[in-house]
Amino acid sequence: MERFQNTGQPDWDWWGKLWPTPGATLRDLGIGAGQSVAEVGCGSGYFALPAARIVEPAPVYAVDLDESLLGELESLAERQAVGNVVPVHGDARNLTELLPERVDALVVANTFHGVDDRAEFVAEAFDAIEPGGSLIVVNWRDRPREATTVGGEPRGPPTELRMTPEETAEAVTRAAAFELDRRIELPPYHYAVVFRR
Repeated sequence: MERFQNTGQPDWDWWGKLWPTPGATLRDLGIGAGQSVAEVGCGSGYFALPAARIVEPAPVYAVDLDESLLGELESLAERQAVGNVVPVHGDARNLTELLPERVDALVVANTFHGVDDRAEFVAEAFDAIEPGGSLIVVNWRDRPREATTVGGEPRGPPTELRMTPEETAEAVTRAAAFELDRRIELPPYHYAVVFRR
């Protein structure tokens, strides 16, 4: 878990306050029917489960280092009758070994700031995505942590780890041959940067 620092999994209650409609958010980010998807740092599936509903019957590979969170994801998928989520336990530095195929879209939500070797991760992500596919990075805005409150409490990563959209774009395009596609504002505290392979 050393590679993803300050990326603790919050509970679904406060995720819901930030992302009341995760499926709509994913559609805004370009996730569509029939696409294969991988989500790195999926936690218990707040985005992976709605992604699976959107792309069904295509697979959503839900990648995480925490086996207990993947167990929660499996239970939720079973209760919600979502059959195309594939939990994948492992280190995202080894995506091409972990995934059985290249994917059309790779989502990194709320964890990119915690990757200590971003170049290595981005290069691996590039090889895990189909030509013409997309890398979607969702990040906390670069505001002081005390200014990003949920339920009256400061949330998100430490202020010093937060990245501007420009820093995110530079980190990705410097590490692999991704092309910057678009930037999307995700109020109140996030943005996304979409890259094409």
